[in-house]
Amino acid sequence: MEEKLVNILNEMDEYLNIAQMKKLQEVLLKNLTENVAAKVEITNADYLQMFLASKQIEGCSERTLQYYRVTVERFFQSISSPIRKITTEEIRGYLSNYQQNNRCSKVTVDNIRRNISSFFSWLEEEDYILKSPMRRIHKIKTKQQVKEIISDEAIEQLRDHCACTRDLAMIDLLYSTGIRVGELVNLNISDVDFEERECVVFGKGDKERKVYFDAKSKLHLQKYLSSR
Repeated sequence: MEEKLVNILNEMDEYLNIAQMKKLQEVLLKNLTENVAAKVEITNADYLQMFLASKQIEGCSERTLQYYRVTVERFFQSISSPIRKITTEEIRGYLSNYQQNNRCSKVTVDNIRRNISSFFSWLEEEDYILKSPMRRIHKIKTKQQVKEIISDEAIEQLRDHCACTRDLAMIDLLYSTGIRVGELVNLNISDVDFEERECVVFGKGDKERKVYFDAKSKLHLQKYLSSR
């Protein structure tokens, strides 16, 4: 019987993902094995590993995966109950205690809530649990601060202190397009279309988008490239 189960799992390996393979193994052992000694149990740590594998396939960055891992592992350290037995009240208590013990802001606590909610939503979608205990825990209200914008005078001061054409091109391109510094660093010449005054940048999660720059940025960028 064990050999047959192994053959079935090997044949299905190329068609199913890690989570589905785990579930298939559990169902086969439960229904087909003769004289089952004990039901195969998936630990909380196993569920977390399957969740991270799923998020990796979806294209989440290593930084995001690490954030998920740390958040959920800390949650498991405080709540040792099996996944199927964790209640809404336990999670509410954990979030409340976390905020009090760490004296963190509502924004930080809401980020933790969102990560844990993503984990339980995945468990529900994969049919590991019937209903996510996070459904009744809503987004934590936080203050929305209006960010200050840089003034025209400040931009001119930045331009005046540029020591070379490279710095001036960088300042104008950042200000004109609104792209992130990391996106500017990864920008290639082939990504820039001077005729249309546009460039293709890759943001968080390797998402591609077009941004547009003004005539001043075009002139300074072309001057810098010709001087290299």
